[in-house]
Amino acid sequence: MRVLHTSDWHVGRTFHGAELLADQEAILSHLADLVVDEAVDVVVVPGDIYDRAVPSADAVRVATAALGRLRAAGARLVLTSGNHDSAPRLGAFADFAAAGGLHLRTTIARLHEPVLVEDRHGTVAFYGIPYLEPEPARHALGVPEARGHTGVLTEAMRRVREDLAAREPGTRSVVLAHAFVTGGAPSESERTIAVGGVEQVPGAVFDGVDYVALGHLHGPQVLAPHLRYSGSPLAYSFQEAAQRKAVWLVDIDADGLGEVRRRELPVPRRLAKVSGKLDELLEEPVFEQVVECYLSVTLTDRVRPVDGMRSLRARFPHVVHLDWQPEGGGTTTALRYAKAVRGRSDSEIAETFLSDTRGEVPNHREQDLLTEALEASGREEEE
Repeated sequence: MRVLHTSDWHVGRTFHGAELLADQEAILSHLADLVVDEAVDVVVVPGDIYDRAVPSADAVRVATAALGRLRAAGARLVLTSGNHDSAPRLGAFADFAAAGGLHLRTTIARLHEPVLVEDRHGTVAFYGIPYLEPEPARHALGVPEARGHTGVLTEAMRRVREDLAAREPGTRSVVLAHAFVTGGAPSESERTIAVGGVEQVPGAVFDGVDYVALGHLHGPQVLAPHLRYSGSPLAYSFQEAAQRKAVWLVDIDADGLGEVRRRELPVPRRLAKVSGKLDELLEEPVFEQVVECYLSVTLTDRVRPVDGMRSLRARFPHVVHLDWQPEGGGTTTALRYAKAVRGRSDSEIAETFLSDTRGEVPNHREQDLLTEALEASGREEEE
């Protein structure tokens, strides 16, 4: 049996304000092509289908179309809810969806009930563990003494192993789980799931099954041959610019885990970071290579340029992040508010603020405007 492991779609997410639905639709369509090309039997998605608990209508449309294409390509689908999803919303109509080959595992009560898929060697049991918020989960699981993510996942896996042990000998197993497993490398784009300062769980929690399809961390990585993150199909932070996004193709043979192959995904639009003075960025030919990238720009002009983002977008239509770090660094030192304003007039405080935030003292016209504004404010207070 061939399984495609993907996760953390985050459909509906934006990138520094830029709409990503078209990119997400393109990359999820590619997954359907992979299902056909690689003769995939089952697609597993361990959580974070959506980026928010109440996704937009457009996000639901994109996700629904993607699931439809994957099913039409010939794969059965097993999905769990992640920490970004609303488990009740995602799991609505789960029993009806199962009849069409879409198996949603979003409730604690059913995490030990596998989706059973047959091949010529027998049965493969797919167990879907939804994201478990420790405090409510420990009561729902009937283990009030359990502490943190490790405690609730330990009980969840105990139930999985208990069910697996009661099945016919030779039954192979795949577990879907949304968690931060020790040894995994996080990215900037994941939302923390820390509880009491601890969010990691040891990989040994998942011992006893043939393959564990992990979700939550956005970089593809191997913690053990049977324990892997596929990562997100798109980069959701500039820290991920160097990552090669991928999925895992997992072969389950007669004895359990067989070959696992990595398939890298296409990049709808690259990410890049550049820095320099505004005029250089707008004129130098070397920057032509990043014109079509999602771009993070650091301006190094001594004085903060006015309307820098608008100027940059004349050449770089997909610039989404702008920072200013003047060449040579700043000369100001951090002061407490009381010390910064002590002995200064309102006008001096305002002028110092402008100088600190843009690297240049106000000119005569700006000083006149500040004086006029402060005088008007003073008159209003008197009245």
